[in-house]
Amino acid sequence: MKLLKLITIVIVVCIACISCTSPLHQDKSTQQYKNKPIPKVGVQLWSVKEELKADFKGTLTQLADMGFEGVELAGEFGPYKDDAKGLKAFLDSLGLEASSAHAPFAAFDDEHFDKSVAFYKTLKTETLIIPWDDRGWDSAKVDSLITDLNVLFTKLKAEGFHFGYHNHEQEFDDHKDATFWDHIAKSTPKDFVLQMDVGWVTLAEKDPVEYINRYPNRTLTTHIKAKLPRDVAAKMATNGKRQIVGDDVTNWDAVIKADIMVGGTKWFVIEQEEYPDGLTPLQAVKLSKQGLDKAIINL
Repeated sequence: MKLLKLITIVIVVCIACISCTSPLHQDKSTQQYKNKPIPKVGVQLWSVKEELKADFKGTLTQLADMGFEGVELAGEFGPYKDDAKGLKAFLDSLGLEASSAHAPFAAFDDEHFDKSVAFYKTLKTETLIIPWDDRGWDSAKVDSLITDLNVLFTKLKAEGFHFGYHNHEQEFDDHKDATFWDHIAKSTPKDFVLQMDVGWVTLAEKDPVEYINRYPNRTLTTHIKAKLPRDVAAKMATNGKRQIVGDDVTNWDAVIKADIMVGGTKWFVIEQEEYPDGLTPLQAVKLSKQGLDKAIINL
């Protein structure tokens, strides 16, 4: 009987130890994969832009309740448009960091530069990203974009920010025996952030892992987005695939491992632009986060 009790105790202790070392139970700061920290998980607020306009505080509260650790801002600040201190206090109350922000070049022109820098410094936002520029896939204009990116990179680096550019599918069109993305990467500094949007790369029928590995330590943040390759999306949809992380076709295990081991990634940023099967934006975001969480747990 004593032996049976001893065996039972040992089993319980072993189960507890295993539980405590799984990603679900570890403290976020101690999660690791092969001795490298697992990035934090945030959400791009563009995913719920209409919800934010209708109920800014309530929407952010729901995102915090989903377990997100941070947000990537996208120009909607609710009642805090000119109140960075108030926004910081509100995010702090929810346990959310303003880890990064998408902002246009106009936010950093001569008229707005000082105000924008002060705003994001107050929020303790570390990374600023140009989210879109149609020169990025124009052979006649891409070098003009690169010049502007490099100039702003120097200015924002001097202010203590990481700075970079976000891709869409067109940057993976052919350009000079490679792609526009390659041209931008090779024409910017080694610490210029290449914010990989996995969904757009997948839609362009390219391999995101290949590009993460090609430019080490430059994928500081990754947009975790589910899309289906453009030429077979309809067929895949009929086979049960959809634009939800974990229900799509992307090899998330490979992407996550490449980000951790090669990309230098600090944040996984869920972005949801499609809401299949009648899901609301918040429902779709929650499901994609669950899909990402599962992929991380299964590393």
